[in-house]
Amino acid sequence: MTIRWKPVVTGVVLAGLVGGIGYAVQQKLAPPAATQSGQPGQPPGPRGAPPGGPGGARNSVVAVQAGTVAREDVPIWFDGIGTVQAFNTVTVRARVDGELQRVSLQEGQLVKAGDLLATIDSRPLQAQLAQAVAKKAQDEAQLANARRDLDRNMNLKEFASRQTVDTQRALVAQYEAQIRADEAAIEAVQVQLNYTTVTAPLSGRIGLRNVDQGNVVRASDQNGIATITQIQPIAVLFTLPEKQLQAVLAAQAQGPVKVEAQDREGRRVLDTGSLSVVDNLIDTGTGTIRLKAEMPNDPQKLWPGQFVNVRLLSTIRRGATTVPSTVVQRGPQGPYAYVIKDDLTVEQRPIKVARQEETKAIIDEGLTPGERVVVDGQYRLQPGSKIRIVEPIASAAPNGGAAAAPASEAGPANRPHDPSAREERRRERQQQRENNGNGNAPAPTPTAPREGRQPS
Repeated sequence: MTIRWKPVVTGVVLAGLVGGIGYAVQQKLAPPAATQSGQPGQPPGPRGAPPGGPGGARNSVVAVQAGTVAREDVPIWFDGIGTVQAFNTVTVRARVDGELQRVSLQEGQLVKAGDLLATIDSRPLQAQLAQAVAKKAQDEAQLANARRDLDRNMNLKEFASRQTVDTQRALVAQYEAQIRADEAAIEAVQVQLNYTTVTAPLSGRIGLRNVDQGNVVRASDQNGIATITQIQPIAVLFTLPEKQLQAVLAAQAQGPVKVEAQDREGRRVLDTGSLSVVDNLIDTGTGTIRLKAEMPNDPQKLWPGQFVNVRLLSTIRRGATTVPSTVVQRGPQGPYAYVIKDDLTVEQRPIKVARQEETKAIIDEGLTPGERVVVDGQYRLQPGSKIRIVEPIASAAPNGGAAAAPASEAGPANRPHDPSAREERRRERQQQRENNGNGNAPAPTPTAPREGRQPS
C-alpha cells in the first residue's frame, strides 16, 4: 500500500500556523499583567527604584534608624598633623685630645645630669700641671729675693742711688706679674684636666655610641661620643590653618590651652599637654601657622621624629544642639535633616550646621532638642514617607552620637534583633549598591557624603 506523504506534511504545517496565530490573539486580548511596580498597566521603573514608581516611597513603609536631638556641652577641637621633637638635644664631644680609656655609658640608657659617661687619658695633662706648679714655685723664690734686695736698698737711704731703688722695685713687680701668670696657667691646665672626665650635661636618653673604648678622640671631632635627647618633657611641633589663628590666640589669652597627641589612626591618645609657643609668622606658601606644645611624656609613648595627629582645644560650646553626623544630608538647597513626626512620617527640614565632625554635628538652626530624627536609611525617604523604626546593631552605633529611639517607641514588630527587619535592611543596602553601580539615583534628592575631620 502506497502512502501519500505530501498531503500529510501540508496538513501538519497548516495546523501549526493556526495554533500560533491563536496563541498570539489570546495574548493580545488578555488583561495587562502586574508589573514590577505592582500597578496594572504601569511600565516597570528602573532597576533598584522603590516600589510604586516615583511615589512608591510615600506609599511603602521604610525601615530607618532614629535618634534624638540632644543638648550638651561640646568641645571644639582644631586638628593638625605634627612631629615629635626632643625638648633638648646635646651631642657629647671630647674637649681634650687623648685616648678613650673608659666608656661608662650604655646605648639607650637613661642618665641624669652629672652622671659619668667616659674617661680620657689624663697623664699628659697631669704632667703639664706639675710643670706649671714648679714654674710658679721658681718665680715665687725669685720674687722673695727681689723683695729682700729692695728692702736693703731702702735701708741704705742716701747711700743708695734712686736708679738702683727704682730698678729693684720694677724687678719685684715683674716677678709678681709672673706669679699671676703661673697661677692662670695652673688653672687652665686644671680645667683641661677636668675635661678628661666626660659627664652628662642634662638628663635624657643616650642614643647610639659613635666611639668605642681604646680609640683616640680629639676636640675637633664632629660626630662626638654619643647624643643625649631630653624626652621628659617632650615637644610636639604642628601646624594649623591661618584662619584658626585668632581662635587659638583667644584661647591662649584665657589660660593654658589643652593639646592632645594621638596615634596616626586618631583612635588612641598618646599624651596630653599644653600649648607653649605660637610662631611669629605665617607660612605664605601653605597658609599655615606653626605651633609648639609641651607634653610630660610619662610614660614614654612619644618618641623624637614620630608623626602624630594633634588636637587643640580652642573652646567649649555650652548647651549646643547636637545630632549624629549621619543625620545631616546635603541637597541643592543646602543641608537638611529628616524629622520624625508623631504619625511616623518624616518631614524634610532645612538646617544650619555650625560644625560637623566625624561622629557629631552642631546645629545652629532647624532642630530642637528632644525631636526625633532619622539617623540611617534616608536614601529611600521623601517628605511625607511612612517609616518604621528599627534598632541599630550595638557595634554599629556611632560613638558620642545621639541615643537611638528605645525599643518601646519602635513598635511591637521592631524588636532589637528582629530577623525580618535586619533582612529588610540588608536588602535595602544591597539595592542601594546596585543603584549606584547602574547610575540610578536612589532618592529624588541627592545626598552628599558627610564631612570628616578638618584638614590641618
